[in-house]
Amino acid sequence: MTETFEDIPVRDDLQTIAFYNLENLFDVIDDLDTHDNDFLPTSEKKWTPKRYQNKLRKLGFAISNIGKEETGKHPALIGLAEVENATVIEDLITSKHLEDCKYGYIHYDSLDERGIDVALLYDKVAFTVTHSEAFMVHLTRDDGEPDYTRDILLVSGFLDGEAVHVIVNHWSSRREGEKETEFKRLASANKVIEIISHLKTEHANPKIIVIGDFNDDPSSNSIKHLINSQDLFNPMDVLHTYSRGTTTHRFRWNLFDQIIFSTNFFEATPNTLSFDKAEIFDNDFLKLFSGKYKGKPFRTYVGPKYKGGYSDHFPVYAIFKK
Repeated sequence: MTETFEDIPVRDDLQTIAFYNLENLFDVIDDLDTHDNDFLPTSEKKWTPKRYQNKLRKLGFAISNIGKEETGKHPALIGLAEVENATVIEDLITSKHLEDCKYGYIHYDSLDERGIDVALLYDKVAFTVTHSEAFMVHLTRDDGEPDYTRDILLVSGFLDGEAVHVIVNHWSSRREGEKETEFKRLASANKVIEIISHLKTEHANPKIIVIGDFNDDPSSNSIKHLINSQDLFNPMDVLHTYSRGTTTHRFRWNLFDQIIFSTNFFEATPNTLSFDKAEIFDNDFLKLFSGKYKGKPFRTYVGPKYKGGYSDHFPVYAIFKK
């Protein structure tokens, strides 16, 4: 049975900030500038309009419920990974479960070779955007040619009237091996450090939230490097266990999806946002309920086989209290 949180009273003093890797949210139209050939009606995966609409509806349902058990409402901010373009974001925020949420979005097309980007959804009632910018991570292949990956997105604005800066990430994958690709994620960490350092010169004691799919765990060198160099806090550290995470590989849990923030969110100043809690949103409806992969994320595809699920990642979220 699908869980819902319809009877939870709305908490005006709480806001949810979330992150969700949507697992290849591609439209069904052939885009000559992206590697979307796997996601067409004519492909082996048979990515049809019906399947696309089903995924949008499911993702919308999941997003609308993140943090709702605690706050009684949808998240104020959601970072997204693996969106093809602005069209799929428009289709997502106008889908059945999100159409009443008044979401706007920030998205820039990156040069990522798979044609997938990051984006930020924001509740236009709760959040006002003042600035946004995309930053390229410069990587090179062994032959000296550029190795294009996802941009890092900075969005600054006012959440419930307070200035916050959100940095959305989707760092390079481990496909060629964890150690072999570590330098790419360290390069992304250094780019985030650069962005934060600039924010600190522009603003006095800025409140910064770094969210994303880092393709590294809280204990990984890239994450520790980022946290230690900028005096950040990672509440996800204690959530990663042998039996829990956000995505799995060969029956091993990873917690690649994280929400990290500046330590000034611990200051109990009246009428300012402070950190309350962080969680993995791994409710049962997002999991496989039987078989040898029971409890793992209910995916849209496994290889070319259509499963009709949500994503190969669970979302993560943090609650902030005013």
